Amino acid sequence: MSRIHDALRKATQENETPRGSRAETPRVQTAAPSSEPSSASVALLEMDDLDEVIRNAVQLPYNPLSDALLVNPAKPREAPSEEFRTLRTRLNHLQTLHPLRTLVVTSASPAEGKSFTATNLALTQAQLADKRVLLADFDFRRPTVEKTFQIDTSPGLTDFLTGKARVGEIIRRIGDSSLYVMTAGGSVINPLELLNLKECKALIDGVRNHFDWVILDSPPLLFAADGNLLSTMCDGTILVVRIGTTTFDSVTRALQSLCENNVLGIVVNGARRGELYSKYNYYHDYYDADAEPAEASEEDSEVAAEVEES
Repeated sequence: MSRIHDALRKATQENETPRGSRAETPRVQTAAPSSEPSSASVALLEMDDLDEVIRNAVQLPYNPLSDALLVNPAKPREAPSEEFRTLRTRLNHLQTLHPLRTLVVTSASPAEGKSFTATNLALTQAQLADKRVLLADFDFRRPTVEKTFQIDTSPGLTDFLTGKARVGEIIRRIGDSSLYVMTAGGSVINPLELLNLKECKALIDGVRNHFDWVILDSPPLLFAADGNLLSTMCDGTILVVRIGTTTFDSVTRALQSLCENNVLGIVVNGARRGELYSKYNYYHDYYDADAEPAEASEEDSEVAAEVEES
């Protein structure tokens, strides 16, 4: 015990300030609070005038890639227009039953057709005269919207979230249609951190009140947490799976990572044209005397099936 007391006494003596000296207190300098708002906060001020922003949105020519596999309103029988109209009908019916406007389209893994589905669903919804649709590319890791429509990637969402662009600069209109797009923007090293900013939630909430549908393309669920976070900010989530590629285990894990009450259903992608469209062609040819018989192709095609409510 004496050794313990000696050690404590020695420690006390070493910590005592010598008589006649004055211990210096470190000075902490605090910056005076800035009276000017940040660039991101300034950008959010435009949210109050979003109607005017949408009316004055920059109009871009409709010039998609020739191999983008987009639905063509001039060819309603061409695959996969019929399936996307079915998907549109299902979602519009759900919208009459629930407060449903913001929708995340995602997948379990890459290359399953989520961007294809999100873009074509947005185009199909915009074909209705009374619908104003916004397609937002929140896949900051592998964006596709600017490539599909052959437009500049910036200014886009990352530019807005980092305070480099205003809302009016990132919302652009495709042709004279009612389809508007927000590209991903410049590349960033911290996508998930940007999605956690309050400006991101405020933007989604803001556009929700000015569009009939806001469709978000997000990264795959099992490769990044971005899609899980975005699903908590939106009204519903659609999971895209690809026949012959997506495993049952991947679907199970993807669904478990989402809020169960937020999942609207699953879109099945990658069916053969002959499996889905031979009967459609027969139906249309039977009732259209001027139509020439159409042969169903057996090659694989990006085809989305209807939503199966989970």
